[in-house]
Amino acid sequence: MNLATGLAAIIAVAAASTAASAQGAPPAANYPTKPIRLVVTYPPGGNTDLVGRAVAQKLGEAWGQQVVVDNRGGAGGVLGTVIAKQAAADGYTILLGTSAGMVLNPLLMNKLPYDPHRDFAPVSLVIVNPQLLVVHPGLPARNIREFIALAKAKPGQLNFGSSGVGTPNHLGGEMLKAMAGINIVHVPYKGGAASITDLIAGQVQLVLSSAPSVVPHVRSGRLRALAIGSAKRTPALPDVPTVAESGVPGYEYTTWYGIF
Repeated sequence: MNLATGLAAIIAVAAASTAASAQGAPPAANYPTKPIRLVVTYPPGGNTDLVGRAVAQKLGEAWGQQVVVDNRGGAGGVLGTVIAKQAAADGYTILLGTSAGMVLNPLLMNKLPYDPHRDFAPVSLVIVNPQLLVVHPGLPARNIREFIALAKAKPGQLNFGSSGVGTPNHLGGEMLKAMAGINIVHVPYKGGAASITDLIAGQVQLVLSSAPSVVPHVRSGRLRALAIGSAKRTPALPDVPTVAESGVPGYEYTTWYGIF
């Protein structure tokens, strides 16, 4: 699903769905009558923020009411998710939920201060995002096979950046390590934007990132795309092969975003 398709689905159902209370009360006929807060669980500038701002713009146009992005990054998305949980169930605070916050965190964290099933009602899927594996153009690797060979020749000397411990791009990197049999060092950041900035500066060698955050940098030559983690190539970069077809059979890693 691309972003345009996801936004169309949200616009069709969100007004009715988010206006209902947790007790199942019917939506108000004139909803919304005031600005709506969209909680985004990562800092400004990263992919989650980009998706959140696109969602806010389209919902605002459809509703004729302002939708305000509230970035509440921290603890791998936990902070923002808890803030959304604690808000009144009146449809005026909605959450841009992620596969990390709704699936990975419950599996990886003890005593998580929210329950995705009990505390939230899903409204709509927004987008399923492939993960692009990108490197600094100065790195002597033009594809995944060459990167794996370089990593094996220099065990523990290459690193990869992520938006934080336990985030999808961290786990996607660990999955690559395990399936390719390589030793590269994880460098966690506070959000994806910071990891991409350091990759462009040459401070880290590899980042796994959702496509919207890095495609402009790939097209401008500031980054090089080695492969994409989805099962099929993306129309945005049709010449970039999948990881599976590039020498790591069975590798597939995507993320998703939805409204809750």
